[in-house]
Amino acid sequence: MKLLRFFFVIAFTAGFTVAADWPQWRGKDRKDHSPDAATLVPWPANGPERLWLYKDAGVGYSGFSIVGGQLFTMCAKDDAEQVLSLDVKTGDKRWMVVLDERVYPNKWGDGPRSTPTIDGDRAYALSGNGTLGCLAVKDGAILWKVDLVKDFGGKLQNWGYTESVLVDGDRVVCTPGGSKGTMLALDKMTGKPIWQSKDLSDGAQYSSPILVEHQGQRQYVQLIEKKVFGAKAESGEILWQSSFPGKVAVIPTPIYHDGHVYVTAGYDAGSRLLKLGGPEMELVYASNKMVNHHGGVILVDGKLYGHSDKGGWTCQDFMTGEALWQDKALGKGGCSYVAGHLVCVEEGSGNVALVEASRAGWKEKGRFKLDPQTTLRKRDGRIWTHPVVLDGRLYLRDQDLIYCYDVKAK
Repeated sequence: MKLLRFFFVIAFTAGFTVAADWPQWRGKDRKDHSPDAATLVPWPANGPERLWLYKDAGVGYSGFSIVGGQLFTMCAKDDAEQVLSLDVKTGDKRWMVVLDERVYPNKWGDGPRSTPTIDGDRAYALSGNGTLGCLAVKDGAILWKVDLVKDFGGKLQNWGYTESVLVDGDRVVCTPGGSKGTMLALDKMTGKPIWQSKDLSDGAQYSSPILVEHQGQRQYVQLIEKKVFGAKAESGEILWQSSFPGKVAVIPTPIYHDGHVYVTAGYDAGSRLLKLGGPEMELVYASNKMVNHHGGVILVDGKLYGHSDKGGWTCQDFMTGEALWQDKALGKGGCSYVAGHLVCVEEGSGNVALVEASRAGWKEKGRFKLDPQTTLRKRDGRIWTHPVVLDGRLYLRDQDLIYCYDVKAK
């Protein structure tokens, strides 16, 4: 009998694998690395097989979180900003729930910009106008809501609230900006405030915070227009801050590695590497080689990859700031990393390319064009939702259209 049970367990587990999750913006640790150990290389001539297409996602630029077989995103639909959940296997809608009865209006495209953050049986989502809500993962029931502007003195930026909130321990961390304090931590179960960083009252921008553990100090690192700073996790005390030459819009998420913080932005701000120390940070370099507007930068084996407004797609050395190569084989856009490769999306055309992450140059392994494309995009809008690859599936979005492709290694 014991032997029979043994063979049953072996047979069962051999055919059953638990997929990793993508619980928030840029994945589990906000580094934008897919947990997939392998991916489809090269892509077929006409691109990978499309598994499903969801056609009713409203408008907006919200990205994807994927946990337990559910995909979560946000949209503006029926004159409200909503949180949407789909089944990842079929693309069928599980639920759609109103978060904010206001739709954030913008000439570049209406609706939400943030990606929901999933923590256990709860989802946390932020509307373009600043409504932050906690929802039940199972059915979307609203558990609590706050308004970053009305409740915490937040100041709405020109392109709305775009950050994807960070959940750490018992806290939900976000950046309302304004005179009451730039950064805010709420109790994740109740929405009640734990602290607000009153010793820093600069306005918010469009970047999302990251969690950093450095020399035993747990802190939240965030980039705003004229500063990058670290706030003590327990109290919100500002541990350090350093100037940054941002203007108009500061968007990309900071990167932490080996005691250093890297930040970049568009509008000629360029990139900077800071060495963590005391209240005043050591500036390792300031470079104009990576001028990343909003497509994101990804660190892989000491090299940074992303699109630069000066030079096109760029590979930059993390520690020196040197550009190892630049290439304009694909236009400006966002990217994600999976198994030694970058998935890059051209914002204007909808071209999607698979590129080897190599210091030797742009090595393309396949390309296709999104088809169909939305009819809802505003004239000044583009394809700005970042790609996600998880469990052999590539997820892309063009406003109301959500695509799922098979990129599982064969």
